[in-house]
Amino acid sequence: MTDIVRVTDLRVHFPVKSRGVFPRTIGQVKAVDGVSLHIGAGETLGLVGESGCGKSTTGRAILRLLPITSGRVEIEGTDITDLSRRQMRPRRREAQMIFQDPYNALNPRQTVGSIIAAPFRIQKVDPPGGVRAAVRDLMDRVGLNPEHVNRYPNEFSGGQRQRIGIARAIALQPRLIVCDEPVSALDVSIQAQILNLLSTLQEEFQLSYLFIAHDLAVVRHIAQRVAVMYLGSIVEVASREDIYSHPLHPYTYALMSAIPVPDPHLQAERQRIVLRGDPPSPVDPPTGCTFHTRCHIAQERCRTEIPVLRDMGGGHEVACHFPLTDLSATAT
Repeated sequence: MTDIVRVTDLRVHFPVKSRGVFPRTIGQVKAVDGVSLHIGAGETLGLVGESGCGKSTTGRAILRLLPITSGRVEIEGTDITDLSRRQMRPRRREAQMIFQDPYNALNPRQTVGSIIAAPFRIQKVDPPGGVRAAVRDLMDRVGLNPEHVNRYPNEFSGGQRQRIGIARAIALQPRLIVCDEPVSALDVSIQAQILNLLSTLQEEFQLSYLFIAHDLAVVRHIAQRVAVMYLGSIVEVASREDIYSHPLHPYTYALMSAIPVPDPHLQAERQRIVLRGDPPSPVDPPTGCTFHTRCHIAQERCRTEIPVLRDMGGGHEVACHFPLTDLSATAT
């Protein structure tokens, strides 16, 4: 499978300034700290983790919506890391984004037609049949009534507004779409409709998705591979089947153990791993493995040595000195 996106050792650090008349830099927020990942053509990679772990920052940095401190981002073999804003403009035809909040992502002063037509106007693309016909076709593809092309975003429901954002994202038929928690603000019934729409569009246009979410059930429904993120770093990557049935990292296992099971007998038999405390500050992360302060099987090595992602077979990678190859090791 050809990689549409390849990210190598991506780091995004934000300076911490002191207060006063002459502020100076006194530290760094290591929001993303050495992320490497790849996404194949027509593939969905789910990126999961707790709030504040750096998921959204990673997605925005890949699209160059945030400054990159170091590392390398390639889209279809082209290194875009150091491109200027002018050089990035034509590249944005290949990669788009669907935002979490469908209301704030749309200009309330523009009609739906103007919003969806914006990519054609900015990229100076004249689609066959004209822009207006292309906009109406896009609205129809995402399940909106083309007759509502002159309405404003406030006249639509939350699910409909997200469909507008999707139509705008696919207008130029990009190869990659970063989906930043696109269903978290929607009702459960509407979530299923949006996920099914994304799957249909993926098959039709051979889209690749980086699907960022905190809802593991949603990711299981749509992603072929899953990457688990903790405090700015990837701690485990595997196929959907492997990561949900055989998690190897203690953090991943704790996340999976929190997923409710509809069968009360199975739920009673499951071992729940409760994480201790809150995630450490990205300004001053722990030495060694950043998860060792909350890990129930941490040992001395974990406090001093940083684990690296290593392949445990079949493309299942984990950054842990003591991976849970034997689930009996999860006993506290």
